[in-house]
Amino acid sequence: MEKFVRLISMAPLLLLLCFPLALAAHDYGQALSKSILFFEAQRSGFLPHNQRVTWRANSGLYDGKASGVDLVGGYYDAGDNVKFGLPMAFTVTMMSWSIIEYGKQMAASGELSHAMEAVKWGTDYFIKAHPEPYVLYGEVGDGNTDHYCWQRPEDMTTDRRAYKISPSNPGSDLAGETAAAMAAASIVFRHSNPAYASELLRHAHQLFDFADKYRGKYDSSITVAQKYYRSISGYNDELLWAAAWLFQATNNQYYLNYLGNNGDSMGGTGWGMTEFGWDVKYSGVQTLVAKFLMQGKAGRNTAVFEKYQQKAEYFMCSCIGKGSRNAQKTPGGLIFRQRWNNMQFVTSASFLATVYSDYLTSAGKTLNCAAGNVAPSELLSFAKSQVDYILGDNPRATSYMVGYGNNFPQQVHHRASSIVSYKKDSSFVSCRGGYATWFSRKASDPNLLTGAIVGGPDAYDNFADQRDNYEQTEPATYNNAPLLGILARLNAGHGGYNQLLPVVTTQPKVAPLPKITPVAPASSSSPIAIQQKLTTSWVSKGVTYYRYSTVVTNKSAKTLTNLKLSVSKLYGPIWGLTKAGDSYVFPSWINSLSAGKSLEFVYIHSASPADVAVSSYSLA
Repeated sequence: MEKFVRLISMAPLLLLLCFPLALAAHDYGQALSKSILFFEAQRSGFLPHNQRVTWRANSGLYDGKASGVDLVGGYYDAGDNVKFGLPMAFTVTMMSWSIIEYGKQMAASGELSHAMEAVKWGTDYFIKAHPEPYVLYGEVGDGNTDHYCWQRPEDMTTDRRAYKISPSNPGSDLAGETAAAMAAASIVFRHSNPAYASELLRHAHQLFDFADKYRGKYDSSITVAQKYYRSISGYNDELLWAAAWLFQATNNQYYLNYLGNNGDSMGGTGWGMTEFGWDVKYSGVQTLVAKFLMQGKAGRNTAVFEKYQQKAEYFMCSCIGKGSRNAQKTPGGLIFRQRWNNMQFVTSASFLATVYSDYLTSAGKTLNCAAGNVAPSELLSFAKSQVDYILGDNPRATSYMVGYGNNFPQQVHHRASSIVSYKKDSSFVSCRGGYATWFSRKASDPNLLTGAIVGGPDAYDNFADQRDNYEQTEPATYNNAPLLGILARLNAGHGGYNQLLPVVTTQPKVAPLPKITPVAPASSSSPIAIQQKLTTSWVSKGVTYYRYSTVVTNKSAKTLTNLKLSVSKLYGPIWGLTKAGDSYVFPSWINSLSAGKSLEFVYIHSASPADVAVSSYSLA
């Protein structure tokens, strides 16, 4: 992220007096696919064999070596080549939250495995960055030297020093956000990779303890971050945020009571916010705590949690213009917070509005605003309006997602995309030579940064597509992360969503037979049908076991190949599929399904049916 001060000369742009009378419906599924693909362009380290952004190559292969630690991997935050820990952790938390809420919808569109891979690329790095309980590396590279140069990640000659926090140099905000990311990600991998999920939780517990025991702002310890990602809100919001995610991941009452005991003193019940992002987490905490309250989990903390919820609704009401203090909007209807990368606040706010709409609907409640009671559907309509604006329904008819639509930014402020691919021309691009040869070019980027959400327009819907206009044309990982969940939700339509898990009550002594319901794709037009049925049951040593048969049918007129299935909540053996990483694929004796043909597999365990969903596939 470019932080040096520059006056931007922007030619005035005439706004359209009105929108077109008819706007074409957006392809949210395509936008979801592209928004996930962007993360592959941001990867640092050794790129995997299945890397889909092929114009990128390996980079940062010696990160951490000078400090005696392996810090290869992770994500570059934006258009530069620095790895900043705080926004990277927030990115992973929000990607994980998107999957937790709308993973089934992602699976129906074949994108769940890609989204999970994006999360794991981040958490694999955080495991490396947390080599000891009270040590966390929070930055690799220095923004000052990095921004002096305009080089591809593959050519970097800048300082790759690693910076850490420790008991003597604490950083509760950084450790807290990383704890939240690890806890949230553990939920994502809980069923597909339980060993990995347990490892993530172990790090989350340690990081929370580190953050809470040794308190301090991380940018007082990692001072080189102050110019780029200063922690203005302090660390109390991250401590509450981490506690909320650890409760969500573990159901441990310690973390629930932490939220209750510290809500007032740490600002969780006091701060009414109109923004949510990598620095200020209060609105996110308040939304999660409101969820716990609606789930009936608050217990003795009910009175305090109700105050959290009041502040969550303050945020929601401000977004839809029905609060006592409302968010500013452009003439075209986009939330506007600041000139510099305003889109980060748009996607984050829209995500909170989406999940809160579904929480309220699931609980049968309405939103209480200063202007009166509001139906939950208004929150979802607001989120949809913001996404549609991003995708092109705006006065400029510009898509602010690179590669989506016909009119999108061509000169993105992004080193890797603006310089010829290393794979096409490996000639060294020097530090200052990159500015002279590539940065100053007025032509389109040689590499398409597919799916990137750029900073976006100003307060009057004006936008200048110029590479040096970093306030508006630079993308960031945390712009995209919240968008994954919203796009999955919108792509799946407006069917019923129960986002509140049932309250756990006393178990009956004799459990009834599990209820079997068909597992169907979100869209009836999906080429793949999944049907489960209970075939038999028996009792052994007081435990009831069930045998389930699952039939996968190719409904299309083409041949189904490269099928990947997600099978979660599975607690026993499975036959008829082959395990491949976090997914299941065709057994060894089958490599495709012809039109109309079916595949059957069976499994046995002592629980209700496993959750079976399509992660990805090909039709040939």
